[in-house]
Amino acid sequence: MTTTETTAIDAASALRAIAAARGEAVVLTTMMVSRGWGGVSTRSELDLPLGGAMGKLSSVGLGIALARPERKVIVLDGDGSLLMSLGSLVTIGGMAPRNLVHVVCQNGVYEVTGGQPIPGVERLDFGQIALGAGFRRAETFDDLAALERALPELLAADGPTFVTLKLRPFSWGDGPRRRTIDAVRDLADALGAPPPS
Repeated sequence: MTTTETTAIDAASALRAIAAARGEAVVLTTMMVSRGWGGVSTRSELDLPLGGAMGKLSSVGLGIALARPERKVIVLDGDGSLLMSLGSLVTIGGMAPRNLVHVVCQNGVYEVTGGQPIPGVERLDFGQIALGAGFRRAETFDDLAALERALPELLAADGPTFVTLKLRPFSWGDGPRRRTIDAVRDLADALGAPPPS
């Protein structure tokens, strides 16, 4: 069962709210989220779209957060993607990076492979899993105004923080995309690190 329209946020609106509040944060995106994020991002040089890394985004985000503790890192994950690597939440909780915010876009379907429903998603509580794994806090939003009000404090607080966004399924079409290698070079340049060869 997918998230119902009456209890969910429009995906584009939620991503625009995050883009407006991100400041100087590094933002990582995966799969379908990457398509929409490219159209709303305000700092593309600090974006790292990893569309082909389903299940790995939280681990890459953890690595960047540990390497650059002075920089906020936002992971924009999909529910199907996170389910492929739930163990990463335990690693994040154990390492406890204060600068990491993990956002899961929960729409109840495997969006990129055709919108197949995620079994058991109506019972799934990612926030409780994150808290059990050692995250400092977890919040869930199904209302855009509440999300917009909470974002400044959520992004400023010590983490790791977990945010579940109850979203309606994405509808980006082909949307804007960036090649991963170009994004890695831009991010390395923005962070003052040597670019990959």
